[in-house]
Amino acid sequence: MTGVPTTARETAGHPAAHPPRTGRTLLALAAAGMVVSVQQTLVLPLLPQLGRAFDAPITDVTWVFTASLLAGAVATPLLTRFGDMYGKKRMILLALGLLVTGSVICALSGSLPVLIAGRAVQGMSSSLIPLAIGMIRDTFPRERIIMAIGIVSATMGVGGSAGMIVTGLIADRTTSHHPVFWIAAAIAAAALVLVAAAARDVGGRSGGRPDYAGAALLGGLLFCLLLAISEGNAWGWASGGVLGLFAAAAVLGAAWVATELRVRAPLVRLALLVGPRSLSANLVSALLGFSMFAAFTLISGFVQARPGVVGYGLDGSVLDVGLYMLPNTVTMLVFSTMAGRIAARIGPAFTLALGTVFVALCYVWLALSNSHVYDVLAFSSLQGTGFGIAYAALGTLAVQHVPMDQSGIASGINSLVRVAGGSVAGAITASILAGQVIPGTVEPTLDAYVLCFWVVAAGAALAAVVAVVHGLRHPDQALADGRAGGPLRRMRGGAGP
Repeated sequence: MTGVPTTARETAGHPAAHPPRTGRTLLALAAAGMVVSVQQTLVLPLLPQLGRAFDAPITDVTWVFTASLLAGAVATPLLTRFGDMYGKKRMILLALGLLVTGSVICALSGSLPVLIAGRAVQGMSSSLIPLAIGMIRDTFPRERIIMAIGIVSATMGVGGSAGMIVTGLIADRTTSHHPVFWIAAAIAAAALVLVAAAARDVGGRSGGRPDYAGAALLGGLLFCLLLAISEGNAWGWASGGVLGLFAAAAVLGAAWVATELRVRAPLVRLALLVGPRSLSANLVSALLGFSMFAAFTLISGFVQARPGVVGYGLDGSVLDVGLYMLPNTVTMLVFSTMAGRIAARIGPAFTLALGTVFVALCYVWLALSNSHVYDVLAFSSLQGTGFGIAYAALGTLAVQHVPMDQSGIASGINSLVRVAGGSVAGAITASILAGQVIPGTVEPTLDAYVLCFWVVAAGAALAAVVAVVHGLRHPDQALADGRAGGPLRRMRGGAGP
């Protein structure tokens, strides 16, 4: 694809011509990314409390979390494609507006269905992170792209930890869920104002007409697939409902592929999903999503377990869970800013492999030693180091090979498969924990947790292998991309894959 409009950095003729403006843009995008990430984990510690408040079984209450994932999975490819067509800043503001709206619905909710509906609206804001990565590629000088992507990507982990802390502080003072969502609405509104005032969007527009048929088929496909994954443990993996959903996903997937190959302006160019260079980035993204979401669910339960009752755990509160993850926040921020320099030396692919090795090591640590506070703190520090390095490199790897006017949707697809990986993590770890319980109780055994830690470590190790293979297959381009933030010819609108 050629003829992509010239970007601001080329017009200026100097890579660092606008450092104050790009600094304001980065601040706004990082703040918005953190706010969106907060909503993803905000409700996890509240699920038992919500079950009691609404007198509902845990299978129903879990939809408060699942609805957000499903809505985000459907909205992400749509809004990122629209960002390429109509402007990324406009879609980022829309995502933040949806977050404000969904938070207000949740804050006013008096029943479980209304709360779930509000969470679905909140979940649509998940498209903001890939939109922000696309805007960075449009706006920033080449040598600052990996650093900027690293900072915005780090907000996923930072916001996740912050969400746990906010919920913990409130849970210690009230049994109502309403204050949590009023706070979410307020910070989302503040982020919206900041982005409107400070973010700078100079990217080109791809034009074209929306692919409504592709959007409908993709939405149906994702809904059936993620619903089956999310409910497989509760309904039974061999049940008619789960098997029927997988069959429907397969049929819809085949119809969607046929549609995207036929239309002139498809919602998703299939090369961005399974192309030679896209496939590696998407596989690693799914495996990293598996590792991140597993941490949110496993660590919360493990830290709150009472040693005097089950023989393991730290007898912590909801607030303690967030505090134990603070080292994760610090190391993620530090190493995300260093990822650019590492990539300049060894290339984004090998930088990504380095980060995923740290992620694997943090779970190996917990599998081997997990009875002390320092074990969880070491886990948190290693995980933050790994994700800080890996997500910065992954954001670059996902978009570096595509034309400028396709960067939003390329990053969106990468984000989509990360959400799918997180959903798989929830299903697998829940199955393991439910399958090995202490006799006479519903509490998982220590061996069940240890097995989960080993499984997630294996997933992160596999991500490292995929990243290394990618780097070996593209050795010359990998190092050039690390030093320049992506191939110069593609930055100027050169051909994509």
